[in-house]
Amino acid sequence: MQAPFREHSETGNENVIYKLWFKYFPYWPLFVILLITCIAATWLYLRYTIPLYESSAVIMIRDEKKEFEDEGTIESLDILATKKIIDNEIEVLGARSLMIEVVKKLHLYAPVSEEGIVSYPAYRSSPVRVEALHPDSVTEVSKVYFSIDANTNKVVLEDIGYPLDKWVTTKYGTLRFVRNNNNDPEKRFFFSLVKPKKITQKLVSNLNVTSAGKLSTVINLNIRDEVPQRGEDVLNGLVAEYTRAAINDKNALAENTVAFVEERLENLEQELDSIQYKIQKYKSEKGDLNISARGKMFLQNVRDNDEKLNEIDIQLAVLYQVKNYVLARDDAGGIVPSTVGIKDSLLAESLDKLFVFERKYTKLKNTTAEKNPLLVSITAQISKIKSGILDNVKSTLNNLEESRDKLTENNGVYTSMLKFIPLKEREVIELVRAEKIRTTIYTFLQQKREEAVLSSSSAVADSRVVDEAESSAMPVSPDKALCYVTAILAALILAIGIVTAKEMINLTVLFRSELERSTNIPIIGEIMFERSKTPIITEQADNTFIVEQFRRVRAALPHLGISGRRKKILVTSSISGEGKSFVAANLALSLATTGKKCVLVEFDFCNPTLEDILSQYQKTGVADYLKGGVEPEQIIKRTTINDNLFFVSCGDLPANSSELIMGSRAGELLSYLDGIFDYVVVDSPPTGSSSDAITLSPLCDATLYVVRHKFTPKVFMQRIDTSNQLTGLQNMAIIFNGVHSRGFRKNNYGYGFGYGYEHNHASRQKLNKQSKIPA
Repeated sequence: MQAPFREHSETGNENVIYKLWFKYFPYWPLFVILLITCIAATWLYLRYTIPLYESSAVIMIRDEKKEFEDEGTIESLDILATKKIIDNEIEVLGARSLMIEVVKKLHLYAPVSEEGIVSYPAYRSSPVRVEALHPDSVTEVSKVYFSIDANTNKVVLEDIGYPLDKWVTTKYGTLRFVRNNNNDPEKRFFFSLVKPKKITQKLVSNLNVTSAGKLSTVINLNIRDEVPQRGEDVLNGLVAEYTRAAINDKNALAENTVAFVEERLENLEQELDSIQYKIQKYKSEKGDLNISARGKMFLQNVRDNDEKLNEIDIQLAVLYQVKNYVLARDDAGGIVPSTVGIKDSLLAESLDKLFVFERKYTKLKNTTAEKNPLLVSITAQISKIKSGILDNVKSTLNNLEESRDKLTENNGVYTSMLKFIPLKEREVIELVRAEKIRTTIYTFLQQKREEAVLSSSSAVADSRVVDEAESSAMPVSPDKALCYVTAILAALILAIGIVTAKEMINLTVLFRSELERSTNIPIIGEIMFERSKTPIITEQADNTFIVEQFRRVRAALPHLGISGRRKKILVTSSISGEGKSFVAANLALSLATTGKKCVLVEFDFCNPTLEDILSQYQKTGVADYLKGGVEPEQIIKRTTINDNLFFVSCGDLPANSSELIMGSRAGELLSYLDGIFDYVVVDSPPTGSSSDAITLSPLCDATLYVVRHKFTPKVFMQRIDTSNQLTGLQNMAIIFNGVHSRGFRKNNYGYGFGYGYEHNHASRQKLNKQSKIPA
């Protein structure tokens, strides 16, 4: 495939999409492979993943902050009703204490599954339901295979038959197998035993309890489960447990209230009996009770004052009982004190919350460690509630005691009035007063006892089921569309990451931009990698891509000052193997094809390769001339490749090449060649292994420094400017050689940062598009 080419301005304002396309498109097979792999993996995941269905239920709760105004009739029948706060009820519904009861009642600690490639829950299709006598102490086991023997009507576990619907002792504990009337002999079933706490944790994590809105008393319950029916049963069971717990709390409070009132009534009965006995005795000894108008007025005032005092005394007794309860408890659940006579609804609500959290604490304490985060959290909440109750009680006690002191003071005034009443009438007034006080209190407590009994017998929950649990018709998870989109994105990100990481961790030069960041030396050409059996590329008549690249290098030489008077070009590199001899030979041939006479001089005494490249073998050469054994005319030979191309081989390799080059004859040879040829191309050893190039560079007019793609270490390029300041290579320019195609593409050249080409072999037409190729 051929990447599209676009024209770009030379200011480097490339289109971002085009840059990304050009950077990653060469690796399209990698993207395709990863896409196919990820999509196949997603298909397998969706094929063998058990889908989840969502079950939902709706309940409505009477909220203290959002109650209706027409609830007086209901409250008159239910004096013990405690108004709910939605936020608290959401926490209660999401607590483990209710869910663990659901797990035990539905026997979810013993799930039955159907054997297959992926084991599927057999909640509805199982032939039996497995129950444990002691769920909290079951021994965990992953798989226990069983079957139903139709002849004996028994459950067979490991070749042992157990009767149905009876508690039996097995190696896994005391179990009971309850028949479900579902039996498919072709299916293989097994059951597992799991601690109820683990199942509870999983269900609670899948449960979502939310309020329908800020002004709403409706609560939505949602849970996701593999079996729709099981999700519905869990939600219905949770609502039932919540309702049962609320009714139990009310009944407990009612029982406590009745017990408190009956205790007070028993004491009052004894006091009334004593007073009535005194009145009867008084009548028998002194006759009828005659009270004057003055005495009646006194009794009326005292009675009103005493009724208020009695109410305060009852409230004080209740408050002291509450205070003692709060101070004496150790976070263990118990019977909450009665709040009969207390009009503070906040106190009743706080006691109700305290009772709920103490019950939760008691249940968790028996099944979790002391430092369990949930237990610690509940303890902190209990302490906070107790602190609030004590502050409330203290404030109320102070107010009531102040009121009692004022009423007592008024009683003192009334008592002083007795001095002005005759003694006989005074005795009668005191007896009548005591009787009326006790009678009033007795009547009040009897009324409260009847109300408490009525409330207990008519106890209903403060919630109502709006919608029973119902599951979605289609699975909600996994989302197929989302899974496939995620797979595609994952494949793209993974492919991009692989390509980016591959190029980032490479220690050799990959991009022209890396050269431009490392050095200020100009880059005058890029030569792509060519898999050719012949090293001489430019002799081909065909206008191939690489031939055009050498032409571009040739055209760039005048920018280095190469002209009719400055014609000596030195070719070198950092290390051996970067292709400097290949570049020198093809550049010389490219110059020769213009009709100019060009000579190629082999000064690389370390690793001479030009003779092999040109297939031009000579016995004498540069080394022989430097030693003084021959004249220049004797070592210059015309090549068979092109009549305008001449070659001077290295000759007999010397042992002291550096010393020979430093002599005057090297300069004399180059001056001689400069005088008779239009171009002189000198191939020298790499600078990293020899100093010959450094010696020859001042004798030449320009130096071409060859850097090979995926070969030259980056560290050499990072130090090239500093090294050049020390070595002083003359009029230096870089040629980026051996640039490979990026990725899996073979017909483009994509690592450079210069010109891109597209070659049409059928029409032999070259399309040259001036576009900067992003690194």
